[in-house]
Amino acid sequence: MSYVDRVLDTLKTKNAHEPEFLQAATEVLESLRVVIDRDKKYEEVSLLERLVEPERVFMFRVPWVDDAGKVQVNRAFRVQFNSAIGPYKGGLRFHPSVNLSIIKFLGFEQIFKNSLTTLPIGGGKGGSDFDPKGKSDFEVMKFCQSFMTELGKYIGADTDVPAGDIGVGGREIGYLYGQYKRNTGLYEGVLTGKGLTFGGSLARTEATGYGLVYCVEEYLKSISDDYKGKTVSVSGSGNVAIFATEKVFQLGGKVVTMTDSNGYVYDSEGIDLDLIKEIKLVKRGRLSDYAKAKKNVKYVEVGKGKVWDVKVDIALPCATQNELDLNDAKELVKNGVKIVGEGANMPSTQEAADYLLEKKIAFFPGKASNAGGVATSALEMSQNSGRTSWTFEEVDGKLKNIMINIFHSIDGASKEYGLPGNYIAGANIAGFKKVADAMIAQGIV
Repeated sequence: MSYVDRVLDTLKTKNAHEPEFLQAATEVLESLRVVIDRDKKYEEVSLLERLVEPERVFMFRVPWVDDAGKVQVNRAFRVQFNSAIGPYKGGLRFHPSVNLSIIKFLGFEQIFKNSLTTLPIGGGKGGSDFDPKGKSDFEVMKFCQSFMTELGKYIGADTDVPAGDIGVGGREIGYLYGQYKRNTGLYEGVLTGKGLTFGGSLARTEATGYGLVYCVEEYLKSISDDYKGKTVSVSGSGNVAIFATEKVFQLGGKVVTMTDSNGYVYDSEGIDLDLIKEIKLVKRGRLSDYAKAKKNVKYVEVGKGKVWDVKVDIALPCATQNELDLNDAKELVKNGVKIVGEGANMPSTQEAADYLLEKKIAFFPGKASNAGGVATSALEMSQNSGRTSWTFEEVDGKLKNIMINIFHSIDGASKEYGLPGNYIAGANIAGFKKVADAMIAQGIV
């Protein structure tokens, strides 16, 4: 039995009840076979066994008082996965689906994503099963203050720097930062995604969506093509989806779909982004409101169809994990899709990703194509450390260069190991080699 197989067998035994983490770890290790089999140094120092185990995991309760005066209790996690190349870096997710498996999968993916940025940041992730939807600002504040009272014991500007994720936007980051500062007396870059008045970075809100589009744009340039005239489907309607849509329009493409948890809209004329921003970012409404406000728009409820049924040239899944399955992949291919770029974390199932690769679709995994968010978070950390602030254009320019370099890094790695066009393998290999070499250089720690 090969080294990779032995590690995977042990991993599946130890983590049998963590399907999301097993999915992520299996996908990475399978694609690393060509590297591991070529060089025995990794097996000699049990590198894979160390890589798949978090350096530490915290699980804690979060008691808070709602508007009715009733005490509520949520469960929370922080997984500090790997610090070989820098302090732990990864978002906080507030959503009812949050559990240890999901946080471990996200933290594991973050190791390679952060490595690909070439910036000195390690991998981590955290969150809670708290749902901010339907809560008052006061309730969200009380939860965030209680959450940070515990989490704050384990993070710091040079230790672990969380950011936002699903359910954690500017409001939540502000409350979390205020409580950290209150508890520690420290005004430091311990969180990213902060408001511009207290250490945040311009272009951070746009970064993940813009970065996704920049990554795909560089691929298009490599085949002497561009976005002009391309029709694009986007899932999701949060920051990633909105700003990916914005950048596609700026580059000459046309986004025709967006989704939320209730359904999707198809606008053949192109999504009206101003209307979407008003509904989603200001009113916190639903996409059904978009269909009511604009003529000749098709609205499809969940269970009556999927956004991937729409005929497009490029698909950008930007909502959540495993939203694009094998049947969806087959529908996209049947309808002539040429490129799939992940804006969310692992939005495609393994079967879907394998099928897209088999059909020679240019497929960009989230650890590469959605790395723009964490890259700009690291740029925010740099600004905080230097007590300085960069213009939007400066940050956006640095982001674009990082995403260009990521494409060429994963493209080069895929070709080096005889897998040209397999950007999943390319991303895993390029991200792995930097982290693995750093771990070996630092000894058995």
